[in-house]
Amino acid sequence: MILAIDTGNTHTVIGCISSEGEILQIMRIETNPHKTEHEYAAGMKLILEMGGIDLKNVEGAVISSVVPPLTHVLRRAVKYITGIDALVVGAGIRTGLPIMLDDPGTIAADLVATAVAAKEHYPLPCIIIDMGTATTVTVVDQKGRYIGGAIIPGVSLSMDALTQGTSLLPKIEITPPNKVIATNTIECMKAGIIFGAAGAIDGVLDRFTESLQATGDDEWSIVATGGLAGTICSHCRHNIIMDPDLLLKGLYILWEKNRGGKRREKR
Repeated sequence: MILAIDTGNTHTVIGCISSEGEILQIMRIETNPHKTEHEYAAGMKLILEMGGIDLKNVEGAVISSVVPPLTHVLRRAVKYITGIDALVVGAGIRTGLPIMLDDPGTIAADLVATAVAAKEHYPLPCIIIDMGTATTVTVVDQKGRYIGGAIIPGVSLSMDALTQGTSLLPKIEITPPNKVIATNTIECMKAGIIFGAAGAIDGVLDRFTESLQATGDDEWSIVATGGLAGTICSHCRHNIIMDPDLLLKGLYILWEKNRGGKRREKR
């Protein structure tokens, strides 16, 4: 079994994946940059054991992180509980993904993982929407190259800014409104955040698909992942495939490509 760990700005996802690539369990903990490796080790060990995971069955681990101070904290935590040197997604690992950015070293690990998975599982070119703390829209072209994308303020960030910057608007659950043209404050906020986010994504997709058409592509796939993808993308006007496990699939592929030397230490 493989531990695939994705650390975002808000949550850290721990995926338990079979050696054949089947996702067995997914667990989430809060991302806290103030915790030590011992605290993370204790928390991960507890949550994995609560899920019935025998750590003796873990043969590999892979980490993607967009919180640099935590990357090696988590790597040491994994070492404590499994004896394994986890693969960290970053410069120098094998990805099979040419990165056509101005500075390829600046690409975030989670974007690499989702792009690798999209290249493996979906027709190219593929547009990838990842809805986390920020919403990213990125593109893998017909040749399997990561060619860039766009970053949009995340839905939760936008909602926080709205409620913190106003005196009368309360913090609400991000769920669809009962009707499009809302008739009370709460429903108006829901309509604004849901349809506003969907409209922003549609606007980016319109421009991206126009750009792909200009380079000769007549067909493409669009896949969405991340916590709020199902809530928001179902209101978009484009045909979007939902794949909540896209990032974990990518981490497994990356582990497979780089598995040499990442085995458990003998104890």
